[in-house]
Amino acid sequence: MEKVILLHSSASSAAQWRALAAELSGRYRVIAPDLYGYGATPNWPGREAFSLAHEAEIVHALIGDAGEPAHLVGHSYGGAVALHVARVRGERVRSLTVIEPVAFHLLADRSEINSVAEGVARAIACGDYFGGCRSFVDYWSGPGSWDALPAATRGALAPRLAKVALDFHAAFGEPAGVDDFRLMAVPTLLVQGARSPQPTRRICELLAGVLPDAWVKTIDGAGHMAPLTHRDAVNAVITAHLESNSTQGGNHATSYESRGNAAGASGRRLREHRTGPR
Repeated sequence: MEKVILLHSSASSAAQWRALAAELSGRYRVIAPDLYGYGATPNWPGREAFSLAHEAEIVHALIGDAGEPAHLVGHSYGGAVALHVARVRGERVRSLTVIEPVAFHLLADRSEINSVAEGVARAIACGDYFGGCRSFVDYWSGPGSWDALPAATRGALAPRLAKVALDFHAAFGEPAGVDDFRLMAVPTLLVQGARSPQPTRRICELLAGVLPDAWVKTIDGAGHMAPLTHRDAVNAVITAHLESNSTQGGNHATSYESRGNAAGASGRRLREHRTGPR
């Protein structure tokens, strides 16, 4: 069976993908690893400055050397890691689905997201992990989201803040610009929430303008955490994209209505298909 590798967001773990993994397991070999410092995977050992290339080592090991490419699915930070793998080793990727990848290195204006990263760094420096997590979670999920979490969940998330800072460092420091994705000929699905923060929606727009084989889906009513808050809608578009690019039989004709790059390489107008009520 074809491999599907699911990469989770910052401050999360492979548990984020339980429902999708269960849905896909009968048709694909589903692998959902914990990235460095999350779940069962140890912290980054600190042998040098951390980068997406280091995080991607986990993915390359899972794809293996058998010559068969894998489908990659990544949300947020996991999406940034998946983009890195597809850009540098596209021959190893059968299809790519990224849900608001935090490829901050693509942004010309980083002021908004810089403020979030700096808040995390300040919280770590003074030991206020709960305060740092509050600002981080509330930025991505909306004001009051941190306080609404159960106490046990807040207690589990707070120790992950140091790895969140490393994730920001890796996402900002990736040595690739927008033009470096023009030749990434991997069938790509870009998923975004209609209510998501501007930086990640801008990243989706930029990628849609340059990727040669990209589709855009917008989940109405959703924000950055759409894989959790709008799980069924997100899982449905992921599954459709996998089936459209699978060699395992079945109908591979796509039902997507528009390509993100339909305006041409010089265009930047984001054309998209929206899910849910208009």
